[in-house]
This record gives sequence, C-alpha cells and structure tokens, in this order.
Amino acid sequence: MKIKKTIGERIFDVFNHIFLLCLALVCLYPLWHVCMASFTDGNALMSHTGVLLWPIKFSLDAYKRVFSNPLIFSGYINTIKLLILGVSWQMLMTILCAYVLSRPKFLLRRPIMLMITFTMFFSGGTIPIYMNMQQLGMMGHIWGLIIPFGMSTYNMIILRTAMEGVPSSLVEAATIDGAGHLAILWRIILPLTKATLATLVLFYGVGLWNSWFWPARVLPDASNTVLAVVLRDILINGDTASMDGGLPTNEGIKYATIIVATLPILCIYPFIQKYFTQGVMIGAVKE
Repeated sequence: MKIKKTIGERIFDVFNHIFLLCLALVCLYPLWHVCMASFTDGNALMSHTGVLLWPIKFSLDAYKRVFSNPLIFSGYINTIKLLILGVSWQMLMTILCAYVLSRPKFLLRRPIMLMITFTMFFSGGTIPIYMNMQQLGMMGHIWGLIIPFGMSTYNMIILRTAMEGVPSSLVEAATIDGAGHLAILWRIILPLTKATLATLVLFYGVGLWNSWFWPARVLPDASNTVLAVVLRDILINGDTASMDGGLPTNEGIKYATIIVATLPILCIYPFIQKYFTQGVMIGAVKE
C-alpha cells in the first residue's frame, strides 16, 4: 500500500535533495579540480584563476615527470610491503586479543580490558615512543613501523563486540565435538565476523597507506621511505626539482602526484564498501 505524501513532505523532500546535491558537489569538486589540474598544461595552470571544470591545454607532461621520479616507484614498493606486513600483523594481534577478551569464562578479561582501554586516553607520548624504538634498534627498519603499532584499541573493541555477538550455542556445540580454541576461532568465529574483519582491514590499510609521520622518522633514507612521505615532500616542501628540471610545471606535478598516490585506495574501496556499514554496526552495537 502506497502512502500518499502531504505537500509539506514533498517540499521537504525537494529541499532535502537540493541540499544533499549541493553538499555532494562541494565534496566532489576538490577531487575533480585535482584530477583536471593534473591533465592541464603547466604554464596554463600557473596563469589560470578561478574554477577549473576541464583541462586547459590537455597535457600528460606532469604524469611523465612524476613517473620519471625514482622515489615514486621505490615509495610504491615500500608502501605495498608495509601494507602487506603491517595489515597482516595488526589483524593477527587484533583477532587474538579480541577473541581472548570476548570469552565469558576468561577470568581476567575485565582487568586486562581496562588496562588496554586506558591506553586510548593516556599514552606515553611521541618522545618516549621514539626513544624506546631507538633503544630497541628499530630505527631504519620497516619493522619499526609494524611491531610497535601492532593493534588499535578502538578496532579491537569493535571486533571483540562482534565476536561476543556470535551465538554461544555454536561455540558450545564445537567444544562438545572436541574443537579447541584455534578451531573455534578459525572455523566459527572468523567466518561469522567477516564483515567486521573486512572493515578493520580497510581501517588498517588506509591508516598505513596515509601514514607519513612515523615513516619519516623511522625511515629517514629517501630510498627506503614510503609513498606518503614522498607526497608530503612534494606538496609541502615543493621538492619537484628532480622531476621538473626547474620548469614552471611544479603545480601540475603536485596534482599528478596526488592522483598517483591516492588512486589505488580509491580503486580498492568500492570492493570493500559493502562490508563497511555492516561491519561497523555489528561490532559497535551489542544487544
């Protein structure tokens, strides 16, 4: 049965759609501007002012100069290496910790949970963390970006709540059949929380991909640094001398570098988006 809307509801819907459309345009235009500017001739871009809706004097020179920079390729390789190792380590630590703290028969789960939650509000600070990593000999190694940042407390709480939502009858039936904790975790818990797991992979992956602060300190060598640090040096410090040769095309190079650095995440996100809302809601709300 179709409910007929009143005139007031129709007017509200019209203004609501207009407002959301304007909001979407405001959010999407910066992305569009960066994309169009990356395909614009450098001299034309320097002299252009105002809104940019399409490329002015279409040119691929900026992308040619970006891909001629060896730091882009080495940054990609180092970032992918960090992404694979870091996400694997973080998910392993998060899964194991969340599973232990989600078991109702574990006697120490409340004090341990309080200790872990305490780190969300109070931390040692940047300088003590840096000195600790330095004394442990992690400076200059990619493991210095992986081991000390093995788990996010917020993500662990989301996954723990999702695991607590798994029916206890399934766990009890598996226990009666002789299954141990590893079998219960691998065959029951993880398949039933795959939406939350996909969401956490997205959280961890985006965090590592965009991370520049600690990689800039831990990996000071330019040949071992990650893509985010290369992008930051180009955008903030204007370090395009190795690509533009002193020509006035550095603005186009900056926009092209942004596209090259963000395109992989933009391509991967649609495939994980369907799990995003479901995974967060399952892990954030407990009945």
